[in-house]
Amino acid sequence: MNPSRSLCLAVVAGALAFCAASAQPPKGSLFIIGGGHRTPEMMRQFVDLAGGPEKAKLVVIPNASADGDTSCRDMADEFRALGVRRVDCCLLTHEQASDPRSAGQLDGATGVYFTGGDQALVTRALVGTPVQRKLLELYQAGAVMGGTSAGAALMSKVMITGDEKLNRDTINAFVVIRKDNIVTVEGMGFLTNAIIDQHFVRRKRHNRLISVVLEHPDLVGVGIDEATAIIVRRGELFDVTGRGSVVVYDATRARGIRTDSRGNLSAEGLSMHLLIAGDSYDMIAHTVRQGGDAR
Repeated sequence: MNPSRSLCLAVVAGALAFCAASAQPPKGSLFIIGGGHRTPEMMRQFVDLAGGPEKAKLVVIPNASADGDTSCRDMADEFRALGVRRVDCCLLTHEQASDPRSAGQLDGATGVYFTGGDQALVTRALVGTPVQRKLLELYQAGAVMGGTSAGAALMSKVMITGDEKLNRDTINAFVVIRKDNIVTVEGMGFLTNAIIDQHFVRRKRHNRLISVVLEHPDLVGVGIDEATAIIVRRGELFDVTGRGSVVVYDATRARGIRTDSRGNLSAEGLSMHLLIAGDSYDMIAHTVRQGGDAR
């Protein structure tokens, strides 16, 4: 066989193998906290998913925080108080994250945790870099990705930034359900079939998530309240844990999504589910399994 043809076939075969591997459900999990108070019990669940206190190797990414060094130090102390022996910090600029050598800081990580703050600061620094690709590889291979508040919002491929295009009133925010109002950008991409919103019930963020879901009807909207988390497995199913609620907006079966002359959105058949600790939601089958201590 012609050597050039052999090389081409080998390259094609390698590319197909890579695509097939990346198409497999991730072996890792996501631990997504809506913000607010984190109980030790909740954080122990994250540590257990990362291998337990003895085996876990955690990396904290504090880019979202105004003071990344302090935030990282505090988070590392919190994990060490739970018995975790190995905790590292990874605070990188976009230039640093673009250097392939920086991805080496994540070698061997069994869990990565994103702190709260401004999620756009994280995505500006990491999206499209070797560090993002390394994080996705770790998740695919079995690591747990966790985060709170801003660290929750960045988990999805379509990320809510917290900004609006049409309404400039920051005191009375998100008061309409209109097309092309909610600003979204590319997130870290761990979750590709849903959009995450945080501090959800506490800060009454229904309008903005409904707006985004109706503009992305193929994606499920998941609003996580404070002191509450979802644990996503295989990128398909999530369980609810914590003290509050999770709201799911599902427009996958909605009909007649449209707008009027002012941009107000309309739809028929938009589904809403209200979940509590112990409940589960299947983002593929779009079904709820009730559990927990409800009476």
